[in-house]
Amino acid sequence: MVMATLASAAALRAGVRSVSRIFLFPSWRVAARATPDDLVTHELVASDGVAVRALELPAPAGARTVVHFHNNRETAEAGVELARALRARGVGVLLVEYRGYGASRDGAPSEEGLYRDAEAALAMLATRGVGPERVVLLGTSLGTGVAAEMARRGRGKRLVLVSPYTSIPDLVTGVVPVLPARLLLTDHFDTLAKAADVHVPALVIHGDADDVVPFAMGERVAVALGARFLRVAHGGHGDLFAREGERLLDAIVALAKD
Repeated sequence: MVMATLASAAALRAGVRSVSRIFLFPSWRVAARATPDDLVTHELVASDGVAVRALELPAPAGARTVVHFHNNRETAEAGVELARALRARGVGVLLVEYRGYGASRDGAPSEEGLYRDAEAALAMLATRGVGPERVVLLGTSLGTGVAAEMARRGRGKRLVLVSPYTSIPDLVTGVVPVLPARLLLTDHFDTLAKAADVHVPALVIHGDADDVVPFAMGERVAVALGARFLRVAHGGHGDLFAREGERLLDAIVALAKD
């Protein structure tokens, strides 16, 4: 009886973890998009052999490169307009695409997998002499967890988080309070717990009408990081740059050039 109960509990945990990844990484719902001709495509291989890619608008001589980690319902191409706007203000941009997304269809997404993909992109920059001192890590929603982990590892000297969560278990618990999310979920992306180990200037941007990631989470992350915090009035989860693009872009570039 005890063994059967333990086996049932293990099966339940495995099932929950599998379902949670389906919702956290809905890559099958994200269609590949054509890559604009003005971006350079990099074919990369992560440390576990998974092929991924990144798109780049190279930086002007001596300028920093903003490395962008996208949301869970996007491909690298989703960041093209942001990349062009930042490049027009004098910084380079590298758009990293995760395994399982867009043209990076090799492998299945996971927290550890996304970190490997990020490391592959940053390693590629480093081989060209673009080391941490010249890297700004920028994450959007899901990508904020990736950016924060890379900052914790010392892979960049500036950090920008757009619509960040404290952790995935916190986010799930906020929706389903009775679920023991930390025990059941495999992918935590626990930015709040890592904040004490992040020692770079940071900027946090969040909309106060966000119905996906609570505004209060962005506030908590900003306080934990000692970051500058920009509140976008009436801003939702995906419309911040449409609402206040000039202000937000100026703030990001100011940080990048500081």
